[in-house]
Amino acid sequence: MTTGRVVNAYLEEARAECLRYLRNPGFLLPTLLFPSVFYLMFGILLGHANGADAPRYLLASYGTFGVMAPGLFGFGVSLALERDTGLLTLKRALPMPPGAYLLGKMCMALLVAAIVSVILLCLAVFLAGVSLPPSRIGMFFALEVLGVLPFAALGLLVGTLVKGQGAPGIVNLIYLPMAFLSGLWFPLSVMPAFLQSIAPLWPAYHLNRLALSAVGLGQGGEALHAAVLAGFTVAFVLVAARRLRRHG
Repeated sequence: MTTGRVVNAYLEEARAECLRYLRNPGFLLPTLLFPSVFYLMFGILLGHANGADAPRYLLASYGTFGVMAPGLFGFGVSLALERDTGLLTLKRALPMPPGAYLLGKMCMALLVAAIVSVILLCLAVFLAGVSLPPSRIGMFFALEVLGVLPFAALGLLVGTLVKGQGAPGIVNLIYLPMAFLSGLWFPLSVMPAFLQSIAPLWPAYHLNRLALSAVGLGQGGEALHAAVLAGFTVAFVLVAARRLRRHG
């Protein structure tokens, strides 16, 4: 294949994946509505009662919560189902670049994460009265969009480990406890010391620390948090790629 046809194959697969998920209300609506409704309730209606910085703090927390879902569900559940139904085998038999399938799903996750971030930023700025300079808005947006990658890598790994019918339950068992244990729903300071000590084991904790820095509530250590997220992403992808080569 010529270079032009290879590039076009990647672009068409990415376009098809994005359209497929944007046309799927069962995936798109919960992914967009959960973080938005939670922020509307706790960040806007009840936020100022918890302090002037509460809307900013919850913007970071629910931003992290919102971008977890496209990676975990878009990769984990769909990959498990497509392995069971034979779609992944069919894709491998097609004359398309091997990486186009994964790149398409990654583009879908990035797109949905961008939509979630825009919705939350609009709620924060126009309804909650959060005042952020353009540089911080851009930093938060870029961070949340790229922050979907560790969860996409984790979803990829989960999709290689579980069967299709059990994938939604397994992903929820990872998604919801990780959000709670990372301090996205309640500040870690009010949680037991043991739970605080294990919070750094979760990717969501590190992304939330970076998100808090982006909105001006950081506590330092941003380089370390970014390095840990990169390490999580690489490790998950390597293990998942090995399983896909061996088990399909």
